[in-house]
Amino acid sequence: MVARITDTIMTDTSLIRLMSWLSPVFPTGSFAYSAGLEQAVAQGTISDTDALEKWLETLLLQGPLKNEAILFAASWRGHDNAGIMAELAVLCVALAGSAERHRETLDQGKAFAEAADHWFDADEKLPSDLPLPVAVGLACGRTGIALDAALGAYLNTFVANQLQCAIRLSVTGQNGAAQVLSRLEPVVACAVKFAERSSVDDLGGCAIVAEIAAMNHECLQPRLFLS
Repeated sequence: MVARITDTIMTDTSLIRLMSWLSPVFPTGSFAYSAGLEQAVAQGTISDTDALEKWLETLLLQGPLKNEAILFAASWRGHDNAGIMAELAVLCVALAGSAERHRETLDQGKAFAEAADHWFDADEKLPSDLPLPVAVGLACGRTGIALDAALGAYLNTFVANQLQCAIRLSVTGQNGAAQVLSRLEPVVACAVKFAERSSVDDLGGCAIVAEIAAMNHECLQPRLFLS
């Protein structure tokens, strides 16, 4: 069993663990889900890297990723309180704007928990019914991975997964995706800072086009992704 990290300073071990939990090895990547991006491409909302960058910036600062970051931070802080975790899980699921996003966050949360079990003793295993941001926030808080690093990695991994989807959808190539990834670094950092000082009272957003795209994706045929 990997030794428990007892502080919130990023050590070599905690950094490696964070990289492992958010790596392509974990079943939470872009292989199945696009978070509505496929629909946005199909309807012409996103057709180039500029539109893709603006789309992702909106998701991070005003859309569902803003809320995920807030719930992640709250889960990190409340990791040792089962009642708080249960409330955050219910709240996170209730904020899902469509049936596909509802399924996406629960399926990915379950997949993350099952994979992360290898880092925990039998009596410390993560609940399998948590939505993804709550599950990852709980795991990072329980093992003492620093909140700012955990949040930054979580949000950046989402961006990277979206860019992988964009490559598969022929919106951009690898070089264009790398360019967008570099430009979004300060946006991710801004989202992290906001979430760190937030509470659940700060939940909310106005990414209406993205939410409608996620709803319409349920009827998109043919399609590559489940959301």
